[in-house]
Amino acid sequence: MNRQFSLAGLLRLRQIQQDQAASGLARARSRSSSVRARESSARRQLAATDGDIDSTASLRAVAAARSASHSMLADLQGLARLAETDEAAAREEFIAARTRSTGLEKLQARHHAEVSSADLRAEQSTLDEISSTSWHRDDQQVRP
Repeated sequence: MNRQFSLAGLLRLRQIQQDQAASGLARARSRSSSVRARESSARRQLAATDGDIDSTASLRAVAAARSASHSMLADLQGLARLAETDEAAAREEFIAARTRSTGLEKLQARHHAEVSSADLRAEQSTLDEISSTSWHRDDQQVRP
């Protein structure tokens, strides 16, 4: 039996692909979280503008600020949807990469188990041979 796992190179490649997919997923989650935090902050700021309005100029300024804030919030909502879509795609890519490497990992584990089992059988056979040889030698020394 070949002691080296014949698909070791492919397994390393699959694990590298899995690591890259995992880092891509982490980046996508970070971007999504960042956009959601900015959106939440914008909502809080928009809700917190409850100042007294003294003049029409103040009213116009507040209206313009709220309009700009609503526009920014709409942009952030669009970015959040885009970030969530990117995160879902990255998650699917990671799951696919993980699935590809899992099958090879199982084959490698089975290969290592078979190699270990073969080593144990060979060791047991050697021990049996030593024991048998020793017993026969002792038996012949007892019989003169």
